Amino acid sequence: MAYAPPRFPPGRPTHFRSTVHGIVFGNRERHLEGMKAGDSLRLQTDPPGSALSEVWVHAASGDPIGHLPPEIGRWLCPWMQGGGRAEATVFQVKGQEVPSWRRMVVQVACRTTAEDCEGTSRAP
Repeated sequence: MAYAPPRFPPGRPTHFRSTVHGIVFGNRERHLEGMKAGDSLRLQTDPPGSALSEVWVHAASGDPIGHLPPEIGRWLCPWMQGGGRAEATVFQVKGQEVPSWRRMVVQVACRTTAEDCEGTSRAP
């Protein structure tokens, strides 16, 4: 049985770059050490029914790094919770010389067609 992704939110980009927020909390910034452009990341949503609709960015090891900005989470989180698949990679990592919310930039690709999803896992 072929995977059929849910309807993608109209007017939203299927590929985009975003900063990652919340890196300085819980000593998460330690996970940035050794990361470089192109490294794979995992995206995970808050559980359905949560007060917030956050999309969390995790290192490939599973360690939480931070979350995408709320204005992205408001539309991306429900889509992912409905079965949508999104992948992220590191675009850029900077050091403590820049504000925490600008230390990591990720590139996100939303899989909106069955062809996009071939060979990808179902887990967000």
